[in-house]
Amino acid sequence: MQQLARLLRDFKKHNNGWLWISLLAAAIILLPLLAILASVGKAPNENWSHITEYMLKDYVLQSVWLVLFTGILTVLLGVILAWLMAGHDFPLRKFFRWAMYLPLTIPPYIGAYTYGNMFSYTGTVQTTLRSMGIKLDQAYFDIMSMQGAVFIFTMFLFPYVYMITVSFLEKQSGSYIENARLLGRTPVAVFTRVVLPISRPAIVGGVTLVAFEVLSDYGVVNYYGIQTFTTAIFSTWFGMYDIESATRLAAFFMIGIVSLLALERLLRGHRKFSATTSKNSPLAPIRLKGISRWGATAFCLLVLAVSFVIPVGQLFVWAGWTYEEVLLTSDFLEMTFNTISVAFLATAFIMLLSIVVANMTRIMNNSFGAALAKVLTLGYSIPGAIVAIGVLSIFIWADERLAPLYSWMGRGDAPLILSLSLGMMVVAYIIRFTATGYNSVEVGFEKIGLKYMEASRMLGIGFTRTFFKVDLPLIKGALLSGTLLTFIEIVKELPLALLLRPFNFDTLATKSYQYASDERIFSAAVPSLFIIAVSLISIIVLHQAGKRVV
Repeated sequence: MQQLARLLRDFKKHNNGWLWISLLAAAIILLPLLAILASVGKAPNENWSHITEYMLKDYVLQSVWLVLFTGILTVLLGVILAWLMAGHDFPLRKFFRWAMYLPLTIPPYIGAYTYGNMFSYTGTVQTTLRSMGIKLDQAYFDIMSMQGAVFIFTMFLFPYVYMITVSFLEKQSGSYIENARLLGRTPVAVFTRVVLPISRPAIVGGVTLVAFEVLSDYGVVNYYGIQTFTTAIFSTWFGMYDIESATRLAAFFMIGIVSLLALERLLRGHRKFSATTSKNSPLAPIRLKGISRWGATAFCLLVLAVSFVIPVGQLFVWAGWTYEEVLLTSDFLEMTFNTISVAFLATAFIMLLSIVVANMTRIMNNSFGAALAKVLTLGYSIPGAIVAIGVLSIFIWADERLAPLYSWMGRGDAPLILSLSLGMMVVAYIIRFTATGYNSVEVGFEKIGLKYMEASRMLGIGFTRTFFKVDLPLIKGALLSGTLLTFIEIVKELPLALLLRPFNFDTLATKSYQYASDERIFSAAVPSLFIIAVSLISIIVLHQAGKRVV
C-alpha cells in the first residue's frame, strides 16, 4: 500500500504532457501484444489440431537448434575477434577494429541468397572449380540446409557479440588481464580463465541480440526451406488463410520468448560481477610477434572477406549485368522512395517517443519510470511476425468499430480502411524498433546527468523549455546515433514489410526478396546494394562521430 501511495504521489507530481505522451507510447506497444495473448483464451478452430499434431514439434525443434548452434558459433567467433582486437597489436588492427562492424550492413536474407547462388551448380564457386578441372561431389556445396543457415547467421550476426565484448574488454578489463599476465598465465589460460568469465554480461547481451534476430528471421529460413516458428506463422496466414491459428501460434511463440528472457534475468541475477576497486584501467594491447602477428591479420582478413567483401563483390558483379533492367526504371525509384519515406516517418516518431519517455523516466527515477522504460523496449525482443499479427488485430478491431462511420461516408458496409493503410506499417515499425532509439537517448541522458537540468529549473525555467534549451543540445550525439541505428533497422526489415505493406507497395527489402524467391537472383543485386549502401553510410557516420567524441 505504501508503494502504491508513493507511486500515486509521484504521478501527481509529474502529471504533465510529457507523462501522458509516455503513457500513450506504452499503450501503443502493449495493446497489440496483449491482443495476441488474448487469443490463447479463445477456442481453437479445426486447423489448430492439425498444426499441433503434425507441425508444431518440428517448428519448435528447428527453431531451438537454429538458435543454439548460431549462438554457440557467434559467441566463439565474436569473442575471439574481440579478444584479438582488445588485447593484442598486429598489422591492420585499427582497420579491423571498426571493419568488423561491416557485416551488419548485410541483412542475413541477402547473404543467404547470395551464397546460395554462388555455391549452386551454375554458381561462381563450382563454375570456377570446373574450369580448373576440379570436380567434387555436389553434396559438398549444399548450403541450402540447416548447416548453411547457421553459417549465414553466424557470419552476418557475429558483430553483435563482437562489438559489445570488445568495448567491455577495452574499457573495464585491464587490471584483471594484466594481473593474470604478471602471474605468468599462458595466453590460453588468460582467455579461458579470465577473459571469458569477466565478459559474461557482454557476451550474454550480444548473444541475446543474435537470438532475437534468428527468431525474427523469415528470409533466410524460408529461402533455405527450414521450418521455424516464423515460417509457420507465414504459412498458416498465407497458406491456410487462417489468421486465428496464426495468431495463436504467435501467442505461444511470444510466451516462449518472454519466458526465456525471464529465465535469463533470473540466472543473471544470482551471478553479479563487480570490481573490487573503483579504478578500471583500460586494457593495453600487447604486440604479437612472429607467425602469430601475421596469423591474426590473416584470420581477421578471412572473416571480413567471407562476411562482407565476397558477398558485396558478387552483388556488384550481378548488378553490372542487370542494372539497366532494374535500376533505370520508374518502379525502382518508387520503391526507393517508399523505403526512405516510411523509414524516415517511423524513425521520426520513434525518436520523438524515445526522447519524451527517456526524459520522463530519468526525472521520475522510480519503479514506475523503470516499468515505462521496460515496456518501450519490449518490442525489440518480439519477432516481427508476432508484432505484425498483433498490429493487424488491433487495426481490424478498429475498422470493425468504425464500420458505421465508413458506411455513413459511403465507403461500404464493412470496408478495411485502417488495416490496409501505410499507418499500420508505421505503427508496427514503432513497436518493433523503439528500443534502438530509446537505448541511445537513455545513454545520452545518463552521460549528462541531472545537474544542468536542475540548475535551469532553479533559475525558474520550465520543464519543456529546459529540455530544448539545455538538455537537447547536450544529447545531439546520442540522438544522431539513435536515429541512424533505427533508420538502418527499418530499411533492412523484411517480415513486417512483407506482412503489413499496403497493396502494390514495395520496399527495397521486399523487392530484393521477391526477386530472389522468383529465382531472379541477379536482379535482386541492385536493391540489395542500395540497402547495404544506406547501412554502410550510417556506420561510417557513427564511426566518425565516435572518433570526435573520443
